[in-house]
Amino acid sequence: MLQKKARPGYKKIIKTSAKTLIVVEALLFAVSYAGWYRLNTNREFRYYVKENYPSILEAYYQLGETLGGDKSIRTYDDNVWQQEQQQAAKK
Repeated sequence: MLQKKARPGYKKIIKTSAKTLIVVEALLFAVSYAGWYRLNTNREFRYYVKENYPSILEAYYQLGETLGGDKSIRTYDDNVWQQEQQQAAKK
């Protein structure tokens, strides 16, 4: 009669850990992409990030300038926010 041999316990732990790591990495990638997408498409969200997490917005701008070589988003945002502050001051 053939006897079944138990799989070593460490192989099961490694396999489970690898699956968990892949799932966690996929979730973190999805969250970071969603944050980048929102920063990239929503000026009001960029303003919120500027007020509460300025280092994150600075990293976003620097990454865009490094990859694209274009400072237009930063300049455009600053101009719009200054105009909004001036309009608010007039009221």
